[in-house]
Amino acid sequence: MDTAKPLYRSQVIEELDKIPAEYLPSLIKMLRAFREGVTLPSANESFRQGWQEARSDESKPVSELWEDIDAA
Repeated sequence: MDTAKPLYRSQVIEELDKIPAEYLPSLIKMLRAFREGVTLPSANESFRQGWQEARSDESKPVSELWEDIDAA
């Protein structure tokens, strides 16, 4: 079990209780955007997107993928 999660949860709730109600809708939008920005899509979703790109000819040859990468 993740022992840090309950600690963070209680800290978030403490801070949440200090925010005026009229700002809560904006906060929820910010939290949702943050979560979506830091989490990776599932393997199924990644495969689905890749398959869709391949079927609609939105892919590039492997040789082109490395063109803009500088050799260190």
